[in-house]
Amino acid sequence: MNRENNRNFLEGKKYNIITFGCQMNEHDSETIAGMLEEEGCRQVLTKEESDITIINTCSIRENADKRFFGTLGQLKKIKEKNPSYMACVCGCMMQQQHVIDTIHEKYPWVDIIFGTHNIDRFPELLERAYMEQASVMEVLSDTSHIAEGLPAKRLYQHKSFVNIMYGCNNFCTYCIVPYTRGREKSRAPEDILREIELLVKDGVREVTLLGQNVNSYKGEDAEGRRWDFADLIYRINAIDGLQRIRFMTSHPKDLSDKLIQAYVDCDKLCNYIHLPVQSGSSRVLKRMNRRYDRQRYLDLVQRLRRAVPEITISTDIIVGFPGETEEDFEDTLDLVNQVQYDSAFTFLYSVRKGTPAEKFEDQIPEDVKHARVERLVEAVNEASSKKNAAYVGRIEKVLVEGVSKKNEATLTGRTEGFKLVDFAGNRDLIGQMVDVEITEGKTFSLSGKIVEK
Repeated sequence: MNRENNRNFLEGKKYNIITFGCQMNEHDSETIAGMLEEEGCRQVLTKEESDITIINTCSIRENADKRFFGTLGQLKKIKEKNPSYMACVCGCMMQQQHVIDTIHEKYPWVDIIFGTHNIDRFPELLERAYMEQASVMEVLSDTSHIAEGLPAKRLYQHKSFVNIMYGCNNFCTYCIVPYTRGREKSRAPEDILREIELLVKDGVREVTLLGQNVNSYKGEDAEGRRWDFADLIYRINAIDGLQRIRFMTSHPKDLSDKLIQAYVDCDKLCNYIHLPVQSGSSRVLKRMNRRYDRQRYLDLVQRLRRAVPEITISTDIIVGFPGETEEDFEDTLDLVNQVQYDSAFTFLYSVRKGTPAEKFEDQIPEDVKHARVERLVEAVNEASSKKNAAYVGRIEKVLVEGVSKKNEATLTGRTEGFKLVDFAGNRDLIGQMVDVEITEGKTFSLSGKIVEK
């Protein structure tokens, strides 16, 4: 069957995508949605009213696993009522054989299984499943191929994710990502710049550059010249019409002086960085294979703040890594108190099957992990509250993102430093940049009022 016939075949089908995990997964789901829309499908809000449901999975933490299998189980009832209903699963979890085995054993009614390296082939897999009335599985172990020019149905009209690289070479001992996303591969800089230029023409004001380890980017242009991440930032900064550049997520070992200088030189690069530390203990960091120690990390923070005094910093911290002593945890608390993060994502360590840390014998009891994370959250929230309180009276430029989830009468948006701000305003302002005077600093957000011109 040719592609035109396929378009006719899928015309009018309703689809729903359920996404777990990081921004990379969110963008993958935007791509899947874009491909289905091109085939004449239309998106619906719930899995119950759809003809096709795709669950895009995450393998970073155990909680995501449990949520996935719980959601997958719900699809069985829908399929029993509607035998033509297509249940599809993709994403990082599908790159693990033990997960596929579990699906075959306990969820045999799943129609399509595909992984992280062949998202571009989903419409073809869908066609096969429909036409052959049989389940389809296509999971590639890895590939150097990067599919360019795929459509995307963006979540927002005014901002967009842009993948600049895929995969990871770091092999942190707790992390499954190198095994599910493969080795690092960077897009050609010309392809990235072309994509962003087209996005700007379509109304995008802010781009977030994505990669498992985004600042390890090493692209090569058509003339054979090598580009590092800072080179790319400088060139994106020159794109007319673009207002803001962000990136997620960075690795401390790849934070160069050149990139720090880019914060000074590039007016569109937001004064914000997410810089995961994971632990404040050099001993634990070495066991995690993070390739920096406590002092190196603190030096990086100092250099960032010396170059950009107004920079906001967020982080990731894992509590209860195997072998973490009370002294190690106190080192983490001390680092948090020294750095004074604007925000932090705190996680209880969870065993990931297939990682080196799975075999570590000195696992931390759950009650100890929970007690420690409570102490950590208290320290993080105290710092966040102080940081946010200092914003009262300041006027911040805010990109209006939409209506607040908590109050439909309120708009919400982000400052350059990624602070979430709620304020009263007309919905016509969505997608615009407005000046907001901050009137209240809360633990996790700010409140304000629009400055009338």
